[in-house]
Amino acid sequence: MRIPLFLTLLFISFTTKAQEKPNIIFILVDDQRYDFLSFLDHPWIETPHIDALAKNSLYFNNAFVTSSLCSPSRASILTGQYPHTHGVVDNDTPIPTGTPTFPQELQKSGYKTAFLGKWHMGGDNDKPRPGFDLWASFRGQGAYFDPMMNIDGERIQKEGYTPDILTDMAVAYIKENEDSEQPYFLYLSHKSVHEDFSPAPRHEGRYQDLEIPLPDSYANTPENYKGKPEWLKNQRKSWHGAERDYSIQNYGDFNRFFQRYSECMLGVDESVGNIAKTLEELGELDNTVIIYFSDNGYLVGEHGLIDKRVMYEESIRVPAFVHWPAQIKNASQNDEFILNIDLGPTILDLAHAEKPASMHGESFLPMVKGEQTDWRKEFLYEYFIDPNAVQTPTIFGLRTKDYSYMTYHGVWDLYELYDMKKDKAQMNNLLGGVDYGWGYGSFLKFAKQQFPEIYPIAQDLDERLEQLLNQFGGNRNPTWRK
Repeated sequence: MRIPLFLTLLFISFTTKAQEKPNIIFILVDDQRYDFLSFLDHPWIETPHIDALAKNSLYFNNAFVTSSLCSPSRASILTGQYPHTHGVVDNDTPIPTGTPTFPQELQKSGYKTAFLGKWHMGGDNDKPRPGFDLWASFRGQGAYFDPMMNIDGERIQKEGYTPDILTDMAVAYIKENEDSEQPYFLYLSHKSVHEDFSPAPRHEGRYQDLEIPLPDSYANTPENYKGKPEWLKNQRKSWHGAERDYSIQNYGDFNRFFQRYSECMLGVDESVGNIAKTLEELGELDNTVIIYFSDNGYLVGEHGLIDKRVMYEESIRVPAFVHWPAQIKNASQNDEFILNIDLGPTILDLAHAEKPASMHGESFLPMVKGEQTDWRKEFLYEYFIDPNAVQTPTIFGLRTKDYSYMTYHGVWDLYELYDMKKDKAQMNNLLGGVDYGWGYGSFLKFAKQQFPEIYPIAQDLDERLEQLLNQFGGNRNPTWRK
């Protein structure tokens, strides 16, 4: 039977439309380290469902955040901006009204949008935010069990394990939009694996016999802390230190703390598996774009620390991949610097929507499509001292392919410089021998006098750091925080 021409053209039209504006699911995990995936040969983590997607994706080996703290990083994801511009520099500040975000631009481009989970920009404000047709969130960090959720402006008490609740809502949303001609964007923002670590009852105790291996930089010895800043040494017994009081919240000790962290990851993996299974059953797994990311990394005893905030690799590096078999024919890994500020521009590029001029990030969609692109060779890191956690000072840093350079403000202390080719564990601070003293002048002035062989490297990195800050409208003496 011959199919009428107009039906053929109509089918082609719908097919082209679907290809041009694919459904997009963005999964954001909280506090997941870059290496906590079993397909990366992690010694104990079990993430078979995430692995199944990641191994058939474009996986980014060098994905980073521009600020390693929940709210600043999440605001950077939404706005595509460095924190010094969007102003969310702690966990209490909301995104300023009127700031363009990529979900708002997606709506303008014809997408139906949904947000499910942790928002955490604006303290305990759980009210619906601009850019989403469906909103389901909770106040602040939320609870691991029986969360009170704000669903489109109405507070509803839910029963059960929060990651499961969010996953069920995500699955329902996917099924509801199965036959819709309007493309959708689903933002699934997990509370896991944020402290206080509370695994699902079915996963409780899975790792209770595990002895967490200590990294080389864990040791509380003069040799390990040689050349390190005093503020770092002083953190060891603080809330962010590896020797904190683990009796608070009944963790018990360092081992159980990270056993429970690991057990929470099992719930995240099951969530990803349920979403992938749903898409597969609907015949949409290959055509749906799935982007997986974490809001920041996490230290497991490195440099005597737990948590994040600092510029060490374990804190700023995150897992990231794009799963889209319809476009990614050959699964592979990529070594370029991908940042949280690039997510918004990339998602807009997928939707054939214009990136607002306010966004600092760039679309990495050409890499997803296997195209050659001239990409960044360095990036800026910044962290602003938090009045609620004053142990970590304000940080302005520069990460290049060869070096990691960290400067500190508001403290009279050592800067840090690491050769990332020779010293991936960041044990040997090349500026650690500088005697800053109490004289007048900048840190680099003393470095020039005492280490003339290292100074040219530090000077060049410092100048490039300053240039990047200036390029994106920042400076190392911010006046907006009173």
